Amino acid sequence: MLRIIDTGTAYSQENMDKDKTFLEILRNETHPILHFYEWRGPSATFGYFINPKKYINLEKAKQHDLHLGQRPTGGGILFHIWDFAFSFLMPSSHKNFSLNTLDNYRFVNEAVLEAVGKLFSLEDSTLIPESFPASAPICQNFCMARPTQYDVVYRGTKIAGAAQRRKSQGYLHQGTISLALPQIDFLREVLYAEPVLLDAMAQYPFAPLGTAPSLSALADARGELRTALAEKLLAKIQTDPL
Repeated sequence: MLRIIDTGTAYSQENMDKDKTFLEILRNETHPILHFYEWRGPSATFGYFINPKKYINLEKAKQHDLHLGQRPTGGGILFHIWDFAFSFLMPSSHKNFSLNTLDNYRFVNEAVLEAVGKLFSLEDSTLIPESFPASAPICQNFCMARPTQYDVVYRGTKIAGAAQRRKSQGYLHQGTISLALPQIDFLREVLYAEPVLLDAMAQYPFAPLGTAPSLSALADARGELRTALAEKLLAKIQTDPL
């Protein structure tokens, strides 16, 4: 069984706080949770150990109405304007839980791989066995600036990645699936960005919807991904013990 929770639209920090709460109450759960949510306006999240002031011009972010939220997981800075985001939580009592973080990462992203492959007809998509080298040190602090181990890639470009946090009661997996190419002019405005970072953020994400898709096209793709991801995760939970 898979418990699906949709908490609707909220600001970045509210969405991240809900995930943190779900992780805490996981000790009382016997079934995995798939958490869906939407973003109220342009949004970005950053990992637990990232200081956003080092990379984001907060005054410019405010001018662009960009809302920031700290994730309860690790990883770098991620913009939630051109992606589909979801969270998955696995209780430690479940047969599919592993003490090996990479096993858990692979378990979830295998379902993501099947979902995006089916939805976008990407026969060449795969999970990469090892991380790509960063173009520059700063690129390590931005989730879509380089693919890392067990990310979903299509012909060398990154479709999906994630960050995880494991506690005694289970783990939280916060995932992202790229849908459109980032708006480099926007990033140049709000980031203290080196050219090599902007180049990496333009080069590595795969964009099944191309450049500047309509809001309706993004909404349709996110809706279809919800259905496909829930289907693939449920199938793995039922048939694929670690």
